[in-house]
Amino acid sequence: MEFSEKLITLRKGRELTQEQLAEQLNVSRQSISKWESGQVIPEVEKIVELSKAFNVTLDYLLKPSEIDELSVKTDMLEQQQKQLLSREQTRTKIFKNILYSAAIYLIFLAAFFVGHYFHFALESEVWGKPVIFAEFLVATAIVIVIWAKSFNKR
Repeated sequence: MEFSEKLITLRKGRELTQEQLAEQLNVSRQSISKWESGQVIPEVEKIVELSKAFNVTLDYLLKPSEIDELSVKTDMLEQQQKQLLSREQTRTKIFKNILYSAAIYLIFLAAFFVGHYFHFALESEVWGKPVIFAEFLVATAIVIVIWAKSFNKR
C-alpha cells in the first residue's frame, strides 16, 4: 500500500473530510488532495504531524507493509465497534427514560383520578385545578430531572 492509499484509508477511518484534515495540519484542502492522489509527497514536518494525528508510526506511513495495513484496519473496526456500542447505549438510555417518563405520568394520572374521585365523594374545594396543575408540574419536573441525570453521567 502506497503513502497516498494509506492517507486515504486513515482519513476515512477517522471519518474526516479532506478539509477537516487540512485544518488540523494547517494546509490547504488541495494539498491533501494532491497527497492522496499521489501527485505530491508532503514535507517531512507534515508527515510527522500526520503520524501524530492518526497515531501511527512514520514507518507505517512511509514503508509498505501488510501487517501495518491489517493493524490499521483492526483499529478502524474497533473504532466503529465503539461507535456502535455508544449509539446502542444512547438508544437504551432514551428507551428507559421514555418508560420512566410514561410511568411518572401514569402515576400522575392515577393521582388525578383518585383525587377527582375523593373530590366528588367529599364535595370539597381542596382538589381543584391549582392542585391538578401543581401535580402535573411536579411530574414534569421529575421527568426533566431523570432525563438530565441520565445524560449527565457521560
